[in-house]
Amino acid sequence: MPEQPVYQRVLLKLSGEALMAKRDYGLDNDMVKAIAADIGAVVAMGVQVCLVIGGGNIFRGVSAAAAGMERAQADYIGMLATVMNALAMQGALEGCGVPTRVQSAIPMASVCEPYIRRRAERHMEKGRVVIFAAGTGNPFFTTDTAAALRATEMGCDALFKGTQVDGVYAADPRHHPLAERYDQLTYQDVLANQLAVMDAAAISLARENALPIVVFNIHAPGAFPAVIRGEGRFTRIVEQG
Repeated sequence: MPEQPVYQRVLLKLSGEALMAKRDYGLDNDMVKAIAADIGAVVAMGVQVCLVIGGGNIFRGVSAAAAGMERAQADYIGMLATVMNALAMQGALEGCGVPTRVQSAIPMASVCEPYIRRRAERHMEKGRVVIFAAGTGNPFFTTDTAAALRATEMGCDALFKGTQVDGVYAADPRHHPLAERYDQLTYQDVLANQLAVMDAAAISLARENALPIVVFNIHAPGAFPAVIRGEGRFTRIVEQG
């Protein structure tokens, strides 16, 4: 099996739900450890890795509290949830022997560093995994958009979107088993067909900066290292098909 990575610097975007496994909300420690082990395997290949993790597993678990809440206020609560997930992933990664730093777009010096682009680049050059928390630090922007922004700022070769399925389908394959699966799409395909990959702002930002997006199943053991080598099942989103 070839061990040579196709990419040298990547950003992995995980939804908060990816950390829940079969739970209704919160964190599944076994799932967090399994994802951390795959990230560690990629780092061992010499690839520089950074992460953005959503917060839906925490905030949506108490979403009744957000009913009728002002959108900006709800978004700030969601950003704080991403910091909790980032710290949990940091603990799991360091348990695997992977050096890690958390940088938050909302300063909270007691628990993590503030987001500073050049410091983040330096950490990655030293082989540390950098976890970007609190989204962009602004309401009305999703963690998908934050992932596209940070991947662009870090000069990543690609943005990897770890999902529940092994690529992009015409419809949710969990509910539509015969849905068509795509090996490659253009940014315009995703926008025109309203495919549920990432929000439109994230796709547009990736297109403007020629940032490839690779969608794969984060729950398949060994999938992340395999995709980094260009193997396995995934969908690649680029400028031209």
